[in-house]
Amino acid sequence: MNRNLPTVVLVEPQGARNIGSVCRVMKNFGFSDLRLVQPRADHLSKDAGDMAVSAKDMLPKAGVYKTLAHALADCHYCLGTTRRFGKYRQNFLEPHEVKATLAPLPSAAKSALIFGREDSGLTTAELDLCQGFITITTDEALPSMNLAQAVGICLYELSRDSIVKHTEDIHDLPDNKTLERMYDHMRRSLLDADFLDPQNPDHILRTFRHIFARSGLDQREVRILHGIWRRIDWLNSERNRLIDSPTNQLP
Repeated sequence: MNRNLPTVVLVEPQGARNIGSVCRVMKNFGFSDLRLVQPRADHLSKDAGDMAVSAKDMLPKAGVYKTLAHALADCHYCLGTTRRFGKYRQNFLEPHEVKATLAPLPSAAKSALIFGREDSGLTTAELDLCQGFITITTDEALPSMNLAQAVGICLYELSRDSIVKHTEDIHDLPDNKTLERMYDHMRRSLLDADFLDPQNPDHILRTFRHIFARSGLDQREVRILHGIWRRIDWLNSERNRLIDSPTNQLP
């Protein structure tokens, strides 16, 4: 099995027993990197250890982060799990399709599977940090799944065969921190240019996020986009300078 397996990220997990169960299923299928974002339960508690059983050694090794953005900063491709079929989210993956999606990534690239809160899942803002989405088809009579069960289904599908990598050039692949820096620059520039609605800038930005996620930006393309935003910044400053010029003032 390829040892460079995706990171498992739990956002605000509410039950210690669920965290322990996730550790157990991760170890079942050979996964080891667990990251917790603002856990609402003590992952070092006896309840967590009891459910982890022989995987309890993973609990003290789990990374704990203040925000999802921090947890994903070094990741190059992130998949969020959700049942929210929003207007701007298309091309949902079933768990058995995830392996083929991750296959083209360089072998040194970091990928992540993100699982949301037991009662409410991931927020729209958190899903914006993802380049793709996973959904598990369930019966409408009971559509929601237990957290550890959902993790188990996804990891089982990923562990069935090794993930074959098609390239070793990780240097062309931007991580999430780099992408989010570009999106922040984009937001500021397009707001200053009056292109975005200041009351709801994410309405249009979310569309751009999914366009770029589908295309799969490389480092050069990110630099080019930064160049576009810098040019827009300069044009905005020139426009404002002319507007504020004394020659444009009424006598």
